Amino acid sequence: MTQQLLMIEDDARLAAMVGEYLRQSGYGFAHAGDGASGLAALQANPPALVILDLMLPDMDGLEVCRRIKGQADNSARPAVLMLTAKGDPMDRIVGLEIGADDYLPKPFEPRELLARIRAVLRRGGETAGTGTAADNHKVMRFGSLEIDRDARSVSVSGNPCELTSYQFDLLVTLAERAGRVLTRDQIMEAVRGRELEAFDRSIDVHMGRIRSAIEMDAKDPKRILTVRGVGYVFAKQQD
Repeated sequence: MTQQLLMIEDDARLAAMVGEYLRQSGYGFAHAGDGASGLAALQANPPALVILDLMLPDMDGLEVCRRIKGQADNSARPAVLMLTAKGDPMDRIVGLEIGADDYLPKPFEPRELLARIRAVLRRGGETAGTGTAADNHKVMRFGSLEIDRDARSVSVSGNPCELTSYQFDLLVTLAERAGRVLTRDQIMEAVRGRELEAFDRSIDVHMGRIRSAIEMDAKDPKRILTVRGVGYVFAKQQD
């Protein structure tokens, strides 16, 4: 079944170029030229992923992202890949904080866009097993924290935690290596398969979001600890 993509972008020429490339790569593609028509297209034909420009003529792209990720039905929420201004890390940081799954600075190569799309969709569609007896280790429990790798869900004391697909993978990467200190480069390479970009703060933003979701007090974390000058460690202790 062809996966549908929606690009919300006011540059019609760029959208046409991207659309032709993505259709040739086997995806369905639709384009909206502003935030309002993009949100309407989401309701009419929900896509698997939205390519979202943050500079739109009628509303802030961050507000569009906020509305997409604020949908009540979690299963209907598409992934969001933001297109941000090159050299402006603040847009990336804010976008990731409100739930975007990835970002790509402009200008970009179509091949890199395709690689990012495939990575985000792969993370969202992965399943970790087939429901056999070998699934004993698919659910990780750390006291009140439960991580279900098959369902790609996280809960604390039975209450579901809202994480993006990428944040879920980050949490699993740390939990699987509980007690081991990981550098930012090691974490990013394990999850995304590429080295951390120079001066990229996105990993820290994601960790902050994960802490807000799973910790009793995100400012005084007990589960995901920062090792100053090195990286992060997932604490083994039970709560």
